[in-house]
Amino acid sequence: MSTTAAVVVYGATGHTGRFVVAELRRRGFATVISGRDADRLEALAAEWGDVQVRPATVDDAGSLDRALAGAAAVVNCAGPFALTAGPVVEAALRAGIPYVDVAAEIEANVAMFADHAEAARKADTPVVPAMAFYGGLGDLLVTAAMGEWTAADAVHVAYGLNGWHPTPGTRVAGRVSHERRAGRRVRFAGPAGLRHLLRSDAGGTWGPALVAVFGVSFWAAAAFPADAGAGFPVGAPDPTVMSGHGAAHMAAGMVGYLALCAAFVVLSRPLAARGHRGWAVASRLVPVAVLAGFMASAASVLAFTAGAGLGLLWLTAVTARLALTPALPRTV
Repeated sequence: MSTTAAVVVYGATGHTGRFVVAELRRRGFATVISGRDADRLEALAAEWGDVQVRPATVDDAGSLDRALAGAAAVVNCAGPFALTAGPVVEAALRAGIPYVDVAAEIEANVAMFADHAEAARKADTPVVPAMAFYGGLGDLLVTAAMGEWTAADAVHVAYGLNGWHPTPGTRVAGRVSHERRAGRRVRFAGPAGLRHLLRSDAGGTWGPALVAVFGVSFWAAAAFPADAGAGFPVGAPDPTVMSGHGAAHMAAGMVGYLALCAAFVVLSRPLAARGHRGWAVASRLVPVAVLAGFMASAASVLAFTAGAGLGLLWLTAVTARLALTPALPRTV
């Protein structure tokens, strides 16, 4: 065995953990096995003979610190990762050692980036979640397929399985995930999804907030019907006096589209940061066209429709572009 610092495998008694320990031993790495069940760890240590045992539980930060003391890295194989990833990565950051896990839980991976990315950057410590079948393998496939390419506009990875037999641990992770979501499917959409996407970016606060104002304005406009006129509905005469609800409808739309135009300007910053300079320029110009359409609405209903429609189309395009392009790493 290597005389260098050991690699800690948390969740070593599980299905995946055993594979990881076996591979580390095959490659000659000193290995520490850890997890919550001390008896099972001792039984495996007796079987393997050349590993250290350090029991730890995720609800005891001190035990995790002792398990990781003096280690070179930690590999977290213990699901549900929605429960284990946070405490173990925090212990890894306290110890100043790299963290890797094999999570395939969407919420856990999103939470990892949202809650720990900034701390990992400040500590200059690698944190690498989802390095398994549904993360690392896809990354390797894309890297191999791209060859010498340094960038791609979009990547789509599909898995075709002719059978699947989830382990007991996977079933438990599924139940925990189901309970956390109250049975709902995971969708990161609208301002909340945009906030998750841009959490560490310039414009990551004001951009989603302005989009939220735009969304609320639609509800407000729906609550106060517009006055009939200008061809809506067909044949309706133009009103001579604007009603109170008509004025409220117009004010809601005005506030909403002004917020949307401001959001486009703000979102030009993360677009530029992701290398989409042309998109960033367009995101500053589109508000001019949208507002021009609104200003020309007195002369032409078509101009109003074109301006409003352009705003909606550009919002769709910008959010899709940001969702398909990961943020570039920042230097520390």
